[in-house]
Amino acid sequence: MDLNLKRPIAFLDLETTGINVAVDRIVEISVLKITPNGKEEWLSTRVNPEMPIPPKSTAIHGIRDEDVVKSPAFREIGKNIATFLEGCDLAGYNAVKFDIPVLAEEFLRVNIDFNFRKRRYVDVQVIFHKKEQRTLAAAYLSSTARKDLAGAHGSKADTAATYEVLKSQLDQYKDLENDVEKLADFSSYNSIVDFAGRIILDEKGIEIFNFGKHKGKPVEQVFRDEPSYYSWMMNGDFPLYTKKVLTEIKLRSFGKTQG
Repeated sequence: MDLNLKRPIAFLDLETTGINVAVDRIVEISVLKITPNGKEEWLSTRVNPEMPIPPKSTAIHGIRDEDVVKSPAFREIGKNIATFLEGCDLAGYNAVKFDIPVLAEEFLRVNIDFNFRKRRYVDVQVIFHKKEQRTLAAAYLSSTARKDLAGAHGSKADTAATYEVLKSQLDQYKDLENDVEKLADFSSYNSIVDFAGRIILDEKGIEIFNFGKHKGKPVEQVFRDEPSYYSWMMNGDFPLYTKKVLTEIKLRSFGKTQG
């Protein structure tokens, strides 16, 4: 089933140096943009991560240091990627917990102000796990009745497969509505604010901490009662995007205090 789109949606997949959102880098990115009229457009490139690729990561995606030594660094292509994604909702397989947060970190490292809050996110993995509890390769096999996912763990093959799986899910699961907003709601884990899930929204739409000694407490309240907590987080090993969100909340709270 073709997607019912009101605006473009971009399916993306990353291959990286590792799985630590805060420190690992992109070595390959593929994006498939689908417009409301059905037009498909690709952006796919290897990326020089400007750090060594660990052997255990190469064992997964097959990309070695020598494969990317002449590839552009993210700082050289980041603006082109941001432009390509402008106005798009985003989709992927485990994208909300990994690919999108990693991309957000890369944008922030090179001072590209890409607004992730103005778009919806469809995570095909969440939809599949809620229905079947399996991997992407199994989802591809189950949803498309094909023998194998050729090129698995290459970003372009995984991106194309994710798009095909989502379309097949709409055919297979009759309770799924062919609407990006509804799919985004169904595939969300909870009302996360910072991708890493350190900050979420409570039932009243207030940002609260989702970890540590202040779990469940409003962020603004914690910063008022314990100002040093903000400094601790800003100096800690938290993702840049989490720090960006914290700073926005603190500045907003400061504005209220001054008012």
